[in-house]
Amino acid sequence: MGRAPVRLVASLLCLVASTVRGAGTDLVAITGCTLVPTEWADGDSFRVRTPAGEEHTIRLYGVDCLETTARDETDARRLRSQRRFFGITTVRPDAVASIDFAKELGRRAADETRLALRHPFTIHTAFADARGDGRFQRIYAFVTDADGRDLATHLVARGLARAFGVSRTTPTGETGEDYRERLADLELQAAARGAGIWAHTDWNALPDERRRDRDEARELREAVDTKTLPADFAVDLNTASRDDLMRLPGIGETLANRIIEARPFRRLTDILEVPGIGPSTYRALKPFLRLDPLPAAEPTRP
Repeated sequence: MGRAPVRLVASLLCLVASTVRGAGTDLVAITGCTLVPTEWADGDSFRVRTPAGEEHTIRLYGVDCLETTARDETDARRLRSQRRFFGITTVRPDAVASIDFAKELGRRAADETRLALRHPFTIHTAFADARGDGRFQRIYAFVTDADGRDLATHLVARGLARAFGVSRTTPTGETGEDYRERLADLELQAAARGAGIWAHTDWNALPDERRRDRDEARELREAVDTKTLPADFAVDLNTASRDDLMRLPGIGETLANRIIEARPFRRLTDILEVPGIGPSTYRALKPFLRLDPLPAAEPTRP
């Protein structure tokens, strides 16, 4: 038997197809995965290897950990927004600035993920495109560790992630909305305990920090000048990365995540079903939207 057939058999043996429906296609469970060490991984985004030897970069559903690095201005703005959400405003006694301290807290989340995934684990994925930056390929997934814990739930409960991001029906059949609400409740409990990042929250400053973040995000959306976009600029609603969606007029990170969550779209007007997008927003977006033909069927991949 040749090498290719052997890999195919191995892949099929490690798959357990789920019957859960949501976000357009079925989840597939791949057991016996291992973590691939990388310098760039953070708590919610990391490289995994399947028993068949294939590697994927995973982005967890439902949660957002602090960035560990800032490769460009977009990453820096995201880290600032994350820092403000948690109310990390003070300077450490050892003179580490709050933005550097935020990165340090992001590394603690990455360490917790490495610890939780030190033994073979299971990923549940529909291979949905999870690119934040269009340069880097990622797929969304739920991850269950060797003890049967959902990794995203574990990170939020430990105070190392916030309940924020794309969600969908879980491997156990919980709806995406219920999963999101459960994570939000765990986030509230973690904050009340002062767990993880919440131990460093400046509660007096937090309301103003979050208000500033909302104001700046609103200003950025309003400042988008469609005249500066290339004449042929258009994004495919079903494949555009989060950052490309955020280049559109009136689209911030929350709306970009909602658009990704609502995929696949069959018609441009389907975007009107996304909460927060009304007729006026749609009219502003329409010149920059396109829909490439959807594949006849999503392939089941190892």
